[in-house]
Amino acid sequence: MGALFDTFPFLYVCLILIVLPSSFFSSESSSLFSSCKLRKQFYLNGMHKPGDVILGGLFEVHYTSIFPELTFTSEPNQLSCQGFDPPGFRHAMTMAFAIDEINKNSNLLPNVTLGYSLYDNCATLVIGFSAALSLSSGREEQFLLQENCLGTPPVLGIVGDSFSTFSIATSDVIGLFKLPIVSYFATCSCLSDRQRFPSFFRTIPSDAFQVRAMIQILKRFGWTWAGLLVSDDDYGLNVARSFQSDLAQSGGGCLAYSEILPWGDNPAELKRIVEVIKKSTARVVIVFAHQIHMIQLMEEVVKQNVTGLQWMASEAWTAAVVLQTPHLMPYLGGTLGVAIRRGEIPGLRDFLLRIRPDLHDDNDGNSMVRQFWEYTFQCRFAPPPSGSVEAAGALCTGDEDLENVETEFLDVSNLRPEYNIYKAVYALAYALDDMLQCEPGRGPFSGHSCGNLHRMEPWQLMHYLEKVNFTTPFGDEVSFDENGDALPIYDIMNWLWLPDGRTKVQNVGEVKRSAFKGEELTLKEDKIFWNFDSKQPPRSVCSESCLPGTRMARKKGQPVCCFDCVPCSEGKFNSMECTSCPEDFWSNEQRDNCVPKTTEFLSYHEPLGICLTAASLLGTCICAVVLGIFIHHRSTPMVRANNSELSFLLLVSLKLCFLCSLLFIGRPRLWACQLRHAAFGISFVLCVSCILVKTMVVLAVFKASKPGGGANLKWFGAMQQRGTVLALTSIQAAICTAWLVSSSPAPYKNTQYYNDKIVYECVVGSTIGFAVLLSYIGLLAVLSFLLAFLARNLPDNFNEAKYITFSMLIFCAVWVAFVPAYVNSPGKYADAVEVFAILASSFGLLVALFGPKCYIILLRPERNTKKAIMGRGNPKS
Repeated sequence: MGALFDTFPFLYVCLILIVLPSSFFSSESSSLFSSCKLRKQFYLNGMHKPGDVILGGLFEVHYTSIFPELTFTSEPNQLSCQGFDPPGFRHAMTMAFAIDEINKNSNLLPNVTLGYSLYDNCATLVIGFSAALSLSSGREEQFLLQENCLGTPPVLGIVGDSFSTFSIATSDVIGLFKLPIVSYFATCSCLSDRQRFPSFFRTIPSDAFQVRAMIQILKRFGWTWAGLLVSDDDYGLNVARSFQSDLAQSGGGCLAYSEILPWGDNPAELKRIVEVIKKSTARVVIVFAHQIHMIQLMEEVVKQNVTGLQWMASEAWTAAVVLQTPHLMPYLGGTLGVAIRRGEIPGLRDFLLRIRPDLHDDNDGNSMVRQFWEYTFQCRFAPPPSGSVEAAGALCTGDEDLENVETEFLDVSNLRPEYNIYKAVYALAYALDDMLQCEPGRGPFSGHSCGNLHRMEPWQLMHYLEKVNFTTPFGDEVSFDENGDALPIYDIMNWLWLPDGRTKVQNVGEVKRSAFKGEELTLKEDKIFWNFDSKQPPRSVCSESCLPGTRMARKKGQPVCCFDCVPCSEGKFNSMECTSCPEDFWSNEQRDNCVPKTTEFLSYHEPLGICLTAASLLGTCICAVVLGIFIHHRSTPMVRANNSELSFLLLVSLKLCFLCSLLFIGRPRLWACQLRHAAFGISFVLCVSCILVKTMVVLAVFKASKPGGGANLKWFGAMQQRGTVLALTSIQAAICTAWLVSSSPAPYKNTQYYNDKIVYECVVGSTIGFAVLLSYIGLLAVLSFLLAFLARNLPDNFNEAKYITFSMLIFCAVWVAFVPAYVNSPGKYADAVEVFAILASSFGLLVALFGPKCYIILLRPERNTKKAIMGRGNPKS
């Protein structure tokens, strides 16, 4: 997580080009030299313990250093470490405790003693890198050659470093030799690159998971508009890229601004950043930076009195006690942050209390314990240890009692980095134990070989470290994925500002990823302290959510979270964008939901359908009545004189015409669609055929009354009349059959007429078939009209041709008007027009043909005589 690599980039290059060659073993030809010699010895703060296997550790025991003048002499250039950090020393002692605990465990690494070499990186890249090289190369000045200096290096694994930048620099080089490095505090997601860092592992989650955890918190509280501040180093810059990418992919919100916090003293830049925060409408500020950045930033925040913000802290400063002061809590109270998983390490405090300077020989390089002692008791050892500039006051005896002094070192109530260190040491131990339990001939290496304690290679340990899986006494599972990352887990912390002015950082949840359930966020929202008058989570959105029935319209040049609300158009309802309703649905008036479209067809339950049904049934009844009258008076001259058989058949066909109109009313079904036009066509052809034959018979009878015309009657006998009607009707039946077979009418849900309605109708299938059907009816009707027109003036007292002419005139007029009306009528009105045409033409035929006859039969029986019909008597008598 550190940033000194960014501050002093030249150091990294110098170390690669100069220090590295001089710090590793070199060998000349075996004929000239009999031993390997260490070319360079670094002067480092550290502590060591011998063992069968040595593990290395890198810790920030001091938090600053003084750089010497760079020279290229043979004299060593020592760097002075300053600012003793008790928590950092506690980190180092946690590793010592874990190794001591493992050595006492008979079930883990039996018959093998672990040792350690722990170094102080002084929060400086050049020192941390030098310490890492020392761990990988060893400290012996000289030893005998073994196969050209090849063999087991002094350490088989390193726990550290604490900074991301340091870990990047170290892993770039040490990783070339497959020496396992297990960091407890380096979070940069870039370190998950297995191609570049093949031997890097860590027990702290990467920033990629931390970013996703932050985004989950944002989504939980509906914060879609936030600001992002990051440190100017690998840690911050990688987080900035990852955060913007993941936030966009999750659809969880937008960044109002993204700023980089400068290193060092830069008040002008800090002032500009705070002004950006102050002017922004975002109420949530996310900070991925270090403690020092927040200290500098908050000085400017206090100066400009920027309140009313919800701060979200990364793990780098969530637990920073230096920020939890009465001076800053009016601004930082209620902060939510992710923190390294807190764990319990039983026995650690007792181990820390047993630390004594006399137990660690300073001649062996164990300088850290003495520096801790001098810092804690404000004394000095005589003579002062090399590199220490903090010893002052009385001489140290080494018998001082740690329990009688106030020191942060002994505070084990909130073990977070320590818990990661503890897990890292145990991960290396379990990997080593798995390797030593390998059965010869069944090993994972070349020729099924196993690792040997005396000829062990770091890459062999790395193979087992990739597969390690164990559970800590605290109940957390530890294993590494393909990128060397442990199963991630973070605690969610909340900065509580108590009424008496005290502060408390409380745990309000956790976010973790498990192998089976994926990523889970658990929050105890009722425990969260909100530093606002409402005591509720703040609103932090660029634009308020659109009301139901409206959609979001992006503001030009603004992030997707900034939008205007525009009403949805008809047929659409609102979501993130107005979405079209399904085919059979339509938006309601509020445009916030889809409702089923109303259906439309000529129904028996609506007024129009009721009227047409009543008219159809009335016509049917009238036909039945007329038929009854004609049957009752079938022996009278009026009935007999006008071809009673054709009259009866005509009345039946008219009755069928009235009834077929009912097929056009009601919800269209397949059988109804197929039957309606066939029944209509055949019924009307039967009707018109009867009229046509009656007309022809009238003309034949008239011609037969003339001299020499009797021969014409033989063509119009009863059988010929029936045959003609049957033949003409059969032609229509054939047309209907061909139509139904080739392209049958079918029900259809038409959504083209109306947007909010579904019109159920029967499509004719074949327009040609429908046209031929109507044309055939029209042909017969026109022919009947022409023949009747020619016979209209025949000298009969009751000339039926006149009424046929009038009836055909009505019939043709109705159907000529029907065609344009039908074509231009949508939906159910097309059916209504067709029904109206059927009823109108049927009533026209019924009234014109049978009205006068019924009048005479019922009301003027004196005219219902043969003499009157033949015109031989006085029609008025």
